Amino acid sequence: ISPVPPYSREQPIFTTRAHVFQIDPSTKKNWVPASKQAVTVSYFYDSTRNSYRIISVDGAKVIINSTITPNMTFTKTSQKFGQWADSRANTVFGLGFPSEQQLTKFAEKFQEVKEAAKLARDRSQEKIETSSNHSQESGRETPSSTRASSVNGTDDEKASHSGPAEAHLKSENDKLKIALAQSSSNVKKWETELQTLRESNARLTTALQESAASIEHWKKQFSACKEENDQLRTKIEELEEQCNEINKEKERNAQLSRRLQELETELQDKELELEELRKQGEIIPQLMSECESVSQQLQAAEEKNKDLEEKVRTLRTEVEESKHRQTNLKTELKNFLDVLDGKIDELHDFRQGLSKLGVDN
Repeated sequence: ISPVPPYSREQPIFTTRAHVFQIDPSTKKNWVPASKQAVTVSYFYDSTRNSYRIISVDGAKVIINSTITPNMTFTKTSQKFGQWADSRANTVFGLGFPSEQQLTKFAEKFQEVKEAAKLARDRSQEKIETSSNHSQESGRETPSSTRASSVNGTDDEKASHSGPAEAHLKSENDKLKIALAQSSSNVKKWETELQTLRESNARLTTALQESAASIEHWKKQFSACKEENDQLRTKIEELEEQCNEINKEKERNAQLSRRLQELETELQDKELELEELRKQGEIIPQLMSECESVSQQLQAAEEKNKDLEEKVRTLRTEVEESKHRQTNLKTELKNFLDVLDGKIDELHDFRQGLSKLGVDN
């Protein structure tokens, strides 16, 4: 059978477009694309051989050349996909259609062509049986006719006609016997081939059923994995948002910790400064007591040494110097107290600010 249909003998009776697949010969489960895109798939009828074929050509490559037999079955495995097994090509063809309606039309046409192929096979078998019966009848009639001629004819006629007639009839009988033997062997051959095709079809049907069950199982597994993947993706997004919030909160806490450490350092410095000021403040009463003691001694010395003018002048000079120093000390003390009061107020304000900051945190 030529791959490209001879259009003088075969004519297309139905044409559609579909994606063509073939079963993987190694695994018998996976589909291998036979065409990169949708191609034309047609039913052809050979009037000379009274046979039907499904033919599809992709460019210069014949991807389907399947003769339809009555044993073939077209199976819909999904809403847009169908398949059939070809034992002669030792493969399984699959077609993916753009719509469910096109798949239904193709399946209906497959059933029609299958019924027509079955009728053609039955008629062919009837013709073979008829020819076989005729040959047997002719073989049985030959001796009777020969006997009739030998009975009705004379001895001369027997001598003149029996030789060539018997030779011709024997030759015809031998030819019919040979034809009968050939037809019987052909029938046995066809029966063997039919049985082989049935067994191959049964194996392919089992493989197709297993393939369909495997496809459904993997579809369910795929759906479950996809759903689980979507859930995990949503969970990951939620966790990423939580991690971002945690990182922001950690950054804010780190900033507050650094600020608190800075404030604690400043507080320690202020406390040290306040301690120095307190120590200096403790010296002031001692200085004042010393000043008062000096004043009392000066007064006593003035009363006791009035008559000593030199001593008085000296003492007055010392008193004046002492008063001058005392004045300077009082001025410095006053300034020191003012500074101390300012520092104390500043420290008090600082403590209030720190306490407020702690309450806010």
